[in-house]
Amino acid sequence: MAKAFTDEVIARHGLKPAEYERICDILGREPNITELGIFSVMWSEHCSYKSSKVHLRRLPTKGAAVVQGPGENAGVVDIGDGLVAVFKIESHNHPSFIEPYQGAATGAGGIIRDIFTMGARPIAVMDALHFGPPEEPRNRMILEGVVAGVGGYGNCIGIPTVGGETIFSRHYGNNPLVNVLCLGIAAQSQIFYGRATGIGNPVIYIGAKTGRDGIHGATMASEEFDERSQEKRPTVQVGDPFMEKLLLEACLEAMHSGCVVGIQDMGAAGLTCSTSEMGSRAGTGIEIELDLVPQRETGMTPYEIMLSESQERMLLVTKPEHEGRIRQIFSRWGLEAVTIGKVTDDGMLRVFKGEELAAEISNSSLASATL
Repeated sequence: MAKAFTDEVIARHGLKPAEYERICDILGREPNITELGIFSVMWSEHCSYKSSKVHLRRLPTKGAAVVQGPGENAGVVDIGDGLVAVFKIESHNHPSFIEPYQGAATGAGGIIRDIFTMGARPIAVMDALHFGPPEEPRNRMILEGVVAGVGGYGNCIGIPTVGGETIFSRHYGNNPLVNVLCLGIAAQSQIFYGRATGIGNPVIYIGAKTGRDGIHGATMASEEFDERSQEKRPTVQVGDPFMEKLLLEACLEAMHSGCVVGIQDMGAAGLTCSTSEMGSRAGTGIEIELDLVPQRETGMTPYEIMLSESQERMLLVTKPEHEGRIRQIFSRWGLEAVTIGKVTDDGMLRVFKGEELAAEISNSSLASATL
Protein backbone atom coordinates (compact mmCIF):
# COMPACT_ATOMS: atom_id res chain seq x y z
CA MET A 1 0.00 0.00 0.00
CA ALA A 2 1.31 3.46 -0.91
CA LYS A 3 2.23 5.83 1.88
CA ALA A 4 -0.01 8.84 2.55
CA PHE A 5 2.93 11.15 1.83
CA THR A 6 5.83 10.98 -0.60
CA ASP A 7 9.41 10.80 0.64
CA GLU A 8 9.84 14.35 -0.64
CA VAL A 9 6.97 15.69 1.50
CA ILE A 10 8.27 13.86 4.56
CA ALA A 11 11.80 15.22 4.00
CA ARG A 12 10.44 18.73 3.47
CA HIS A 13 9.01 18.47 6.98
CA GLY A 14 12.47 17.76 8.35
CA LEU A 15 11.65 14.14 9.15
CA LYS A 16 13.73 11.06 8.38
CA PRO A 17 12.07 7.88 7.05
CA ALA A 18 12.61 6.13 10.40
CA GLU A 19 10.97 9.05 12.21
CA TYR A 20 7.95 8.86 9.93
CA GLU A 21 7.65 5.15 10.67
CA ARG A 22 7.78 5.92 14.39
CA ILE A 23 4.96 8.43 13.97
CA CYS A 24 2.86 5.73 12.32
CA ASP A 25 3.65 3.34 15.18
CA ILE A 26 2.64 5.95 17.79
CA LEU A 27 -0.63 6.77 16.06
CA GLY A 28 -1.40 3.21 14.96
CA ARG A 29 -2.04 4.65 11.49
CA GLU A 30 -0.57 7.18 9.08
CA PRO A 31 -0.86 10.84 10.09
CA ASN A 32 -2.97 13.38 8.25
CA ILE A 33 -1.26 16.55 6.99
CA THR A 34 -1.99 18.53 10.17
CA GLU A 35 -0.61 15.77 12.37
CA LEU A 36 2.47 15.47 10.15
CA GLY A 37 3.10 19.18 10.55
CA ILE A 38 2.60 19.00 14.31
CA PHE A 39 5.10 16.15 14.70
CA SER A 40 7.58 17.86 12.38
CA VAL A 41 7.82 21.03 14.45
CA MET A 42 7.73 19.34 17.86
CA TRP A 43 10.40 16.86 16.81
CA SER A 44 12.60 19.52 15.23
CA GLU A 45 15.97 20.26 16.78
CA HIS A 46 14.75 23.73 17.73
CA CYS A 47 11.92 22.35 19.89
CA SER A 48 13.17 18.93 21.03
CA TYR A 49 16.99 19.26 21.06
CA LYS A 50 17.00 15.70 19.72
CA SER A 51 20.67 15.74 18.68
CA SER A 52 22.01 18.04 21.39
CA LYS A 53 20.32 16.52 24.46
CA VAL A 54 23.28 14.22 24.96
CA HIS A 55 25.49 17.30 25.43
CA LEU A 56 23.00 19.38 27.39
CA ARG A 57 22.58 16.61 29.97
CA ARG A 58 26.25 17.07 30.91
CA LEU A 59 25.58 20.57 32.25
CA PRO A 60 24.88 21.08 35.97
CA THR A 61 21.19 21.73 36.64
CA LYS A 62 20.74 21.11 40.36
CA GLY A 63 21.82 22.96 43.47
CA ALA A 64 20.61 24.45 46.73
CA ALA A 65 19.64 27.71 45.02
CA VAL A 66 17.94 26.14 41.97
CA VAL A 67 14.17 26.63 42.21
CA GLN A 68 13.39 25.49 38.65
CA GLY A 69 15.75 23.65 36.34
CA PRO A 70 15.20 22.37 32.77
CA GLY A 71 11.67 21.54 31.69
CA GLU A 72 9.93 24.88 32.06
CA ASN A 73 9.94 28.11 30.06
CA ALA A 74 12.91 29.51 32.00
CA GLY A 75 15.27 28.70 34.84
CA VAL A 76 14.73 30.09 38.33
CA VAL A 77 17.40 30.66 40.99
CA ASP A 78 16.92 31.83 44.58
CA ILE A 79 18.81 35.10 45.21
CA GLY A 80 17.64 35.62 48.79
CA ASP A 81 15.16 37.85 50.60
CA GLY A 82 12.25 35.98 49.02
CA LEU A 83 13.34 36.95 45.50
CA VAL A 84 14.36 34.83 42.53
CA ALA A 85 16.22 35.50 39.31
CA VAL A 86 14.47 34.11 36.23
CA PHE A 87 16.59 33.79 33.10
CA LYS A 88 16.97 32.01 29.82
CA ILE A 89 19.19 32.13 26.77
CA GLU A 90 18.32 30.93 23.30
CA SER A 91 19.59 31.24 19.76
CA HIS A 92 17.95 32.67 16.66
CA ASN A 93 20.80 31.94 14.27
CA HIS A 94 18.95 30.82 11.15
CA PRO A 95 16.17 33.45 11.25
CA SER A 96 18.81 36.16 11.73
CA PHE A 97 20.86 34.91 8.79
CA ILE A 98 17.80 34.96 6.53
CA GLU A 99 16.19 38.19 7.81
CA PRO A 100 18.64 39.88 10.23
CA TYR A 101 16.39 42.53 11.81
CA GLN A 102 13.21 40.47 12.30
CA GLY A 103 15.15 37.31 13.07
CA ALA A 104 17.00 38.97 15.93
CA ALA A 105 14.00 41.03 17.07
CA THR A 106 11.70 38.02 17.36
CA GLY A 107 14.47 36.11 19.12
CA ALA A 108 14.55 38.88 21.72
CA GLY A 109 10.74 38.99 21.88
CA GLY A 110 10.48 35.25 22.43
CA ILE A 111 13.05 35.17 25.20
CA ILE A 112 11.36 38.12 26.94
CA ARG A 113 8.01 36.27 26.87
CA ASP A 114 9.68 33.20 28.37
CA ILE A 115 10.60 35.34 31.36
CA PHE A 116 7.30 37.05 32.08
CA THR A 117 5.33 33.86 31.48
CA MET A 118 7.06 32.65 34.67
CA GLY A 119 5.65 35.63 36.57
CA ALA A 120 8.86 37.71 36.52
CA ARG A 121 9.31 41.26 35.28
CA PRO A 122 12.12 41.34 32.67
CA ILE A 123 14.80 43.86 33.57
CA ALA A 124 17.74 43.22 31.23
CA VAL A 125 18.81 41.66 27.94
CA MET A 126 22.28 40.49 26.94
CA ASP A 127 23.54 39.08 23.66
CA ALA A 128 26.44 36.98 22.38
CA LEU A 129 26.95 37.55 18.66
CA HIS A 130 29.33 35.88 16.21
CA PHE A 131 29.68 37.19 12.65
CA GLY A 132 31.91 36.84 9.64
CA PRO A 133 34.50 39.57 8.89
CA PRO A 134 32.70 42.95 8.88
CA GLU A 135 34.69 44.10 5.84
CA GLU A 136 32.44 41.94 3.69
CA PRO A 137 29.18 43.75 2.80
CA ARG A 138 26.88 40.83 3.55
CA ASN A 139 28.41 40.24 6.97
CA ARG A 140 28.08 43.94 7.80
CA MET A 141 24.44 43.90 6.72
CA ILE A 142 23.73 40.94 9.00
CA LEU A 143 25.63 42.63 11.86
CA GLU A 144 23.74 45.90 11.55
CA GLY A 145 20.36 44.17 11.25
CA VAL A 146 20.92 41.90 14.23
CA VAL A 147 22.15 44.66 16.53
CA ALA A 148 19.22 46.87 15.54
CA GLY A 149 16.76 44.00 16.01
CA VAL A 150 17.88 42.98 19.50
CA GLY A 151 18.26 46.52 20.79
CA GLY A 152 15.21 47.94 19.04
CA TYR A 153 12.78 45.32 20.34
CA GLY A 154 14.01 45.62 23.92
CA ASN A 155 14.11 49.41 23.85
CA CYS A 156 10.49 49.62 22.66
CA ILE A 157 9.43 47.60 25.69
CA GLY A 158 11.76 49.41 28.07
CA ILE A 159 14.19 46.54 28.65
CA PRO A 160 17.81 47.61 28.08
CA THR A 161 20.54 45.54 26.49
CA VAL A 162 23.09 45.80 29.29
CA GLY A 163 26.00 43.86 27.85
CA GLY A 164 27.26 40.99 25.75
CA GLU A 165 30.02 40.05 23.36
CA THR A 166 30.68 40.34 19.65
CA ILE A 167 33.16 38.09 17.89
CA PHE A 168 34.25 38.19 14.25
CA SER A 169 35.72 35.22 12.40
CA ARG A 170 35.61 33.92 8.86
CA HIS A 171 34.07 30.73 10.26
CA TYR A 172 30.81 32.61 10.91
CA GLY A 173 30.50 34.11 7.44
CA ASN A 174 27.77 31.66 6.45
CA ASN A 175 26.68 30.70 9.95
CA PRO A 176 26.26 33.67 12.33
CA LEU A 177 25.44 32.92 15.96
CA VAL A 178 22.80 35.11 17.58
CA ASN A 179 22.28 34.24 21.25
CA VAL A 180 20.07 36.38 23.45
CA LEU A 181 19.60 36.19 27.22
CA CYS A 182 16.86 37.84 29.26
CA LEU A 183 16.85 38.25 33.03
CA GLY A 184 13.83 38.91 35.21
CA ILE A 185 13.11 39.30 38.92
CA ALA A 186 10.13 37.95 40.84
CA ALA A 187 8.96 37.05 44.31
CA GLN A 188 9.54 33.34 44.84
CA SER A 189 5.91 32.98 45.92
CA GLN A 190 4.76 34.43 42.60
CA ILE A 191 6.33 31.96 40.15
CA PHE A 192 3.98 30.56 37.50
CA TYR A 193 4.33 27.44 35.39
CA GLY A 194 3.30 26.29 31.92
CA ARG A 195 1.02 23.52 33.13
CA ALA A 196 -2.56 22.82 32.11
CA THR A 197 -3.97 21.57 35.41
CA GLY A 198 -7.58 21.23 36.50
CA ILE A 199 -9.81 18.98 34.40
CA GLY A 200 -12.46 21.06 32.66
CA ASN A 201 -10.60 24.34 33.15
CA PRO A 202 -10.91 26.74 30.20
CA VAL A 203 -7.94 27.23 27.85
CA ILE A 204 -7.71 30.88 26.78
CA TYR A 205 -5.89 32.39 23.80
CA ILE A 206 -4.52 35.87 24.51
CA GLY A 207 -2.67 38.49 22.50
CA ALA A 208 -2.20 39.08 18.79
CA LYS A 209 -4.24 37.38 16.08
CA THR A 210 -2.87 34.35 14.25
CA GLY A 211 -1.56 34.81 10.72
CA ARG A 212 0.47 32.84 8.22
CA ASP A 213 3.85 34.29 9.24
CA GLY A 214 6.45 31.97 10.68
CA ILE A 215 4.86 28.71 9.57
CA HIS A 216 7.51 26.01 9.94
CA GLY A 217 9.86 28.51 11.58
CA ALA A 218 10.99 25.88 14.10
CA THR A 219 11.73 23.39 11.32
CA MET A 220 13.64 26.00 9.34
CA ALA A 221 15.65 26.96 12.43
CA SER A 222 16.75 23.34 12.76
CA GLU A 223 18.11 22.98 9.23
CA GLU A 224 21.57 23.62 7.87
CA PHE A 225 22.46 26.77 5.96
CA ASP A 226 22.81 26.50 2.22
CA GLU A 227 22.76 28.69 -0.87
CA ARG A 228 18.94 28.57 -0.94
CA SER A 229 18.45 29.87 2.60
CA GLN A 230 17.10 33.21 1.38
CA GLU A 231 14.10 31.37 -0.07
CA LYS A 232 13.02 30.65 3.52
CA ARG A 233 12.36 34.29 4.44
CA PRO A 234 8.57 33.72 4.75
CA THR A 235 9.26 31.35 7.67
CA VAL A 236 10.71 34.22 9.73
CA GLN A 237 8.18 35.78 12.09
CA VAL A 238 7.41 39.49 12.26
CA GLY A 239 7.40 41.05 15.72
CA ASP A 240 5.51 43.96 17.28
CA PRO A 241 7.29 45.11 20.46
CA PHE A 242 4.56 47.60 21.34
CA MET A 243 2.04 44.74 21.40
CA GLU A 244 4.45 42.77 23.56
CA LYS A 245 4.65 45.60 26.10
CA LEU A 246 0.86 45.48 26.47
CA LEU A 247 0.98 41.68 26.73
CA LEU A 248 3.67 41.84 29.40
CA GLU A 249 1.73 44.24 31.61
CA ALA A 250 -1.59 42.43 31.11
CA CYS A 251 -0.08 39.02 31.92
CA LEU A 252 1.59 40.25 35.09
CA GLU A 253 -1.67 41.90 36.19
CA ALA A 254 -3.59 38.69 35.51
CA MET A 255 -1.05 36.69 37.50
CA HIS A 256 -1.24 39.05 40.46
CA SER A 257 -5.05 38.81 40.36
CA GLY A 258 -4.87 35.16 41.37
CA CYS A 259 -6.82 34.04 38.29
CA VAL A 260 -4.03 32.22 36.42
CA VAL A 261 -3.66 28.44 36.79
CA GLY A 262 -1.01 28.00 34.08
CA ILE A 263 0.43 30.08 31.26
CA GLN A 264 2.85 29.64 28.37
CA ASP A 265 4.24 31.67 25.50
CA MET A 266 3.24 30.62 21.98
CA GLY A 267 6.78 30.75 20.65
CA ALA A 268 8.36 28.17 18.38
CA ALA A 269 5.62 25.93 16.92
CA GLY A 270 2.94 28.32 18.20
CA LEU A 271 -0.31 26.68 19.32
CA THR A 272 1.18 23.24 18.81
CA CYS A 273 3.99 23.76 21.31
CA SER A 274 1.96 25.59 23.95
CA THR A 275 -0.93 23.12 24.01
CA SER A 276 1.09 19.91 23.93
CA GLU A 277 3.76 21.04 26.39
CA MET A 278 1.28 22.46 28.92
CA GLY A 279 -0.66 19.20 28.82
CA SER A 280 2.44 17.02 28.95
CA ARG A 281 3.88 18.78 31.99
CA ALA A 282 0.61 18.39 33.90
CA GLY A 283 -0.17 14.86 32.68
CA THR A 284 -3.44 16.11 31.21
CA GLY A 285 -4.95 16.58 27.78
CA ILE A 286 -6.09 19.67 25.92
CA GLU A 287 -8.94 20.02 23.46
CA ILE A 288 -9.19 23.13 21.28
CA GLU A 289 -11.56 24.44 18.58
CA LEU A 290 -9.69 26.23 15.79
CA ASP A 291 -12.72 28.21 14.62
CA LEU A 292 -12.48 30.10 17.92
CA VAL A 293 -8.81 31.09 17.42
CA PRO A 294 -8.54 34.81 16.53
CA GLN A 295 -7.23 35.02 12.95
CA ARG A 296 -6.09 37.98 10.92
CA GLU A 297 -6.23 36.13 7.59
CA THR A 298 -9.12 34.32 5.95
CA GLY A 299 -9.28 30.70 4.92
CA MET A 300 -6.52 29.45 7.23
CA THR A 301 -6.30 25.66 7.41
CA PRO A 302 -5.80 23.63 10.62
CA TYR A 303 -2.21 23.01 9.47
CA GLU A 304 -1.55 26.75 9.16
CA ILE A 305 -3.24 27.70 12.43
CA MET A 306 -1.43 25.05 14.47
CA LEU A 307 2.00 25.79 12.95
CA SER A 308 1.80 29.57 12.74
CA GLU A 309 4.48 31.33 14.77
CA SER A 310 2.80 34.74 14.82
CA GLN A 311 4.33 36.66 17.67
CA GLU A 312 3.01 38.23 20.89
CA ARG A 313 0.62 35.40 21.79
CA MET A 314 0.13 33.38 24.99
CA LEU A 315 -1.96 30.43 26.11
CA LEU A 316 -3.52 30.65 29.56
CA VAL A 317 -5.47 28.23 31.75
CA THR A 318 -7.86 29.57 34.38
CA LYS A 319 -10.79 28.34 36.44
CA PRO A 320 -14.31 28.70 34.98
CA GLU A 321 -15.29 31.29 37.58
CA HIS A 322 -12.36 33.50 36.55
CA GLU A 323 -12.96 33.63 32.78
CA GLY A 324 -14.78 36.94 32.95
CA ARG A 325 -12.09 38.52 35.11
CA ILE A 326 -9.36 37.39 32.68
CA ARG A 327 -11.22 38.86 29.69
CA GLN A 328 -11.72 42.11 31.61
CA ILE A 329 -8.02 42.46 32.44
CA PHE A 330 -6.83 41.86 28.89
CA SER A 331 -9.55 44.03 27.38
CA ARG A 332 -8.35 46.95 29.48
CA TRP A 333 -4.94 46.55 27.84
CA GLY A 334 -6.54 46.38 24.37
CA LEU A 335 -5.87 42.66 23.95
CA GLU A 336 -8.07 39.74 23.01
CA ALA A 337 -8.71 36.91 25.47
CA VAL A 338 -10.76 34.15 23.86
CA THR A 339 -11.64 30.75 25.30
CA ILE A 340 -10.69 28.20 22.63
CA GLY A 341 -10.82 24.92 24.54
CA LYS A 342 -10.56 23.05 27.82
CA VAL A 343 -8.32 20.78 29.85
CA THR A 344 -9.15 17.07 29.60
CA ASP A 345 -8.13 14.02 31.59
CA ASP A 346 -6.69 11.62 28.99
CA GLY A 347 -3.30 13.08 28.02
CA MET A 348 -4.34 13.73 24.41
CA LEU A 349 -4.11 16.82 22.23
CA ARG A 350 -7.31 17.05 20.20
CA VAL A 351 -7.74 19.73 17.57
CA PHE A 352 -11.17 20.39 16.09
CA LYS A 353 -12.17 22.49 13.10
CA GLY A 354 -15.91 22.71 13.38
CA GLU A 355 -17.19 19.13 13.61
CA GLU A 356 -14.00 17.72 12.08
CA LEU A 357 -11.29 16.22 14.26
CA ALA A 358 -8.20 17.72 12.62
CA ALA A 359 -5.60 16.10 14.88
CA GLU A 360 -5.48 13.62 17.76
CA ILE A 361 -2.07 12.90 19.29
CA SER A 362 -0.80 12.02 22.76
CA ASN A 363 0.98 14.96 24.42
CA SER A 364 3.75 12.72 25.73
CA SER A 365 4.75 11.61 22.21
CA LEU A 366 4.96 15.23 21.05
CA ALA A 367 6.93 16.53 23.98
CA SER A 368 9.72 13.96 23.63
CA ALA A 369 12.41 13.84 20.97
CA THR A 370 12.63 10.99 18.49
CA LEU A 371 15.57 8.81 17.59
